[in-house]
Amino acid sequence: MATLRASRAWTRRQFLNRSASTLAIASLGTLATPYIGRAADRPQIAGGIQSGDVSDGSAVIWARADRPARMQVDYSTVESFKTILATASGDALPEADFTSKLLLNDLPSGQDIFYRVRFDDIASGIAGESRIGHFRTAPAAGQSVSFVWSGDVAGQGWGIDMSRGGYRSYRTMLDNRPDFLIHSGDHIYADCTIPSEQKLPNGELWRNVVTEEKSEVAHTLAQFRGNYKYNHLDEHFRAFHAEVPMFAQWDDHEVTNDWSPTGSYDAAGYEADGTPRLVARARRAFFDFMPIRDIGTPLRRVYRRIAYGPLLDVFMIDMRSFRDGTWNKGDDHRGWILGAEQLAWLKRELAASRATWKVIAADLPIGLISLDAVALGDGAPDRREHEIADLLASIKRAGVRNVVWLTADMHYTAAHYYDPNKAQFSDFEPFWEFVSGPLHAGTWGPGELDNTFGPVAMYQNGCSEAQGENLAPCFGLQFFGRVDIDGETAVMTVTLKDVDNRDLWSVDIVPHPQPRPAVVAQHS
Repeated sequence: MATLRASRAWTRRQFLNRSASTLAIASLGTLATPYIGRAADRPQIAGGIQSGDVSDGSAVIWARADRPARMQVDYSTVESFKTILATASGDALPEADFTSKLLLNDLPSGQDIFYRVRFDDIASGIAGESRIGHFRTAPAAGQSVSFVWSGDVAGQGWGIDMSRGGYRSYRTMLDNRPDFLIHSGDHIYADCTIPSEQKLPNGELWRNVVTEEKSEVAHTLAQFRGNYKYNHLDEHFRAFHAEVPMFAQWDDHEVTNDWSPTGSYDAAGYEADGTPRLVARARRAFFDFMPIRDIGTPLRRVYRRIAYGPLLDVFMIDMRSFRDGTWNKGDDHRGWILGAEQLAWLKRELAASRATWKVIAADLPIGLISLDAVALGDGAPDRREHEIADLLASIKRAGVRNVVWLTADMHYTAAHYYDPNKAQFSDFEPFWEFVSGPLHAGTWGPGELDNTFGPVAMYQNGCSEAQGENLAPCFGLQFFGRVDIDGETAVMTVTLKDVDNRDLWSVDIVPHPQPRPAVVAQHS
């Protein structure tokens, strides 16, 4: 596996010590502000700070205030902030629940960037506390890349139990010092409450931190937002996001279980454009609380491409917003999960990519049988499988090489190799799909594969029949994946890991040479 850069190998103790000293560092930027005797008079950062959608020259910074305020962000290539690259600001107002996002541009590539966040009171100008975060911009040629992926947080009522270490997976992922996290969806479980206690199979009790917003299934905008605020109560979650940028997508539980754009509604009814208000509220909360780049479309688009240097393009797709319905069934044998516009975009962007590796970050697997996803069972393509067959054949025709699929959702971890020689539909090049998760939710056992595209399970790990499904996080079957791309050889190493940082299974994938020239495209 590729060796991580020594300059980035801070210890967890160093990070926590640095975070504790940010108030002293903040004085460098607030010497001209009035003295405030009580902390309650100063705007506070409510929760953690986050970065996201980091590329070679830009990044998104996110934070939330406890009142109307103006977010001020200084950023530098040195941890001491002796020199400042630039300063940016943006308002945190009630209509966004006091969240604020800033897009930082013109950043140097392949650099550690330190950013310092504070909020100033809009009315008085009084400066609040400061916190320091970090990310690394996409590398230049010859530099290695390392990242992690997973999904599924606070599901099935398994919330923050402080006595059991809280969200331990975030601490473990931080120990891996990745360049970024691909979060494959289910950041929250808006359709699941967090009770004060849950009984474990061994008779012990799981005791949750509880909040009012998590005492009911989310229907109001405030309840959806409260789901995201809940995660920020965990110290490991806050520490991770202050150090590691996130590429965020969503799945079903950001809205409700197995949701679709036409079949998910409640008593609130519909927006003027026909969107269920339940979905509209959930989407608004997601974009309020995620450090996600604004593509500038009316729908606030989740799908996008993130260029991460010459070795990697990440294609974040959305398998929820454009699907044909809630369930993958029907007598007409027609179905879709990406939709015509997104499918055309994905074909075009894959063909244009000149990166060595093209990672498709999917919120659902394509070969595991599920009425909520793609696969229906053995045999020729049917319904949503036609759309995937079209995509795979297009990739082959365009000569696109080195495509890897990453996903979560299934609450266990697996490695699938898709072999056209074993498939009912064979007009595609072989590829890998890797499944990981949950980060902090109930664990399930491995699912059944569909032979339509010839997947072979090279590795599977989940709960056993004896353990029973919805196994609590404290039993250790919480998973994430790690990807290392070597800067010299471009070999991709994929390692499936557990909450205790054990390497469960690993594979080295040697890249194939590109058979055709490609045209580079910027973020899209």
